[in-house]
Amino acid sequence: MKARRIGVVMGGTSAEREVSLRTGRAVADALASAGRSVVEIVLDGGVDTVEALRAARVDVAFLALHGRLGEDGCIQGLLEVLGVPYTGSNVLASALCMDKAKSKELFRLHNVPTPPYYVFNAEGCADVEEVHGSFGFPVVVKPRREGSSFGIAKVDNLPALARAIEDAQNYDRSVLVERFVAGKEISVGILDGRVLGAIEIAPKTGMYDYHAKYTAGVTEYFMPARLPPTRYRGVLNLAERAAQALETSGAVRVDLLVTEGQNEYVLEVNTLPGMTPTSLLPKIAAEAGYSFADLCVAIADRASLSVGATAAVEESERATVAAPLPAIALAV
Repeated sequence: MKARRIGVVMGGTSAEREVSLRTGRAVADALASAGRSVVEIVLDGGVDTVEALRAARVDVAFLALHGRLGEDGCIQGLLEVLGVPYTGSNVLASALCMDKAKSKELFRLHNVPTPPYYVFNAEGCADVEEVHGSFGFPVVVKPRREGSSFGIAKVDNLPALARAIEDAQNYDRSVLVERFVAGKEISVGILDGRVLGAIEIAPKTGMYDYHAKYTAGVTEYFMPARLPPTRYRGVLNLAERAAQALETSGAVRVDLLVTEGQNEYVLEVNTLPGMTPTSLLPKIAAEAGYSFADLCVAIADRASLSVGATAAVEESERATVAAPLPAIALAV
């Protein structure tokens, strides 16, 4: 079935609404520039999501949502019920990737290294010192189910930990406390199961938090990542294994840490990565030969349903969109 009309779904009610709107508008403009019929579907608390999707009469939903109700399997489940093919991973994979604790459980089952952690739940866990025990410092505190680095903090002592947990609980009552690992921050882009490359993220000061992500000039990016060839291939291989462990599909970004020694750790897998021209995945895809518009079209053309029919464009169109991928021998 040819994707005649693409609905770019953006906005939502999560803390990442503004990021989603930027992503959605950039994607809509790129798809329109490629000659696709596009309609913007902006969701918020006052919009009936079912009616908005039905009224748009789209053949495909391009998900530009971020955060809760967008990345966690909820909108994916609704689109399955409505029979509208959508971009990104299916319901289960989306839910697992949004939940940092569940992701880590699966990483460990699949022998994918990830920093040690524990979960602090508001219910029944009043004593931070008792729960933290001998876990040590420094640690990174994160809301269990949130993105764009909202509510994240690095702390070095118990009073700071208690404050950071309280702050993180403004986003999620369940909080992940993760051992801090010093190293290079690396993101790997994957499209339809194929690894595109790895970018290095180097904040000029502090952590790669919300400010560092979305403020011009405060972070440097190196594409490809500044790693020896063997390490580079190992990072790509590890990212691929992490994405496979969570059974993701479509466009995926895997975030990792690479230490000065011989260790790599997976932090998380993002099933709906940011999609402005300056976001990480488009930067990685550009190195692999995709323009921003080509990347958006390629993602839209892979929209599908987990059950039943899939949405795709004609094979001739698909061939013109997909740029050749670099020949990379992945380490096993």
